[in-house]
Amino acid sequence: MFVVTVDQGVCDGCEECTESCPSETLKIIDGKAKVVNDECMGCETCVTICPTGAVTLQEV
Repeated sequence: MFVVTVDQGVCDGCEECTESCPSETLKIIDGKAKVVNDECMGCETCVTICPTGAVTLQEV
């Protein structure tokens, strides 16, 4: 299982992570990326594409 975390203080709401996520784990809510489900596949696309480094991924 993979857990995605978004640092709300760093996220600028650019939508890069939400547009690239194949499992739709992230959505923009109130101008910031938020985790909306636990279906992350661990592809790390969101981590790689985030220009501010706000998104992290951990395998648990």
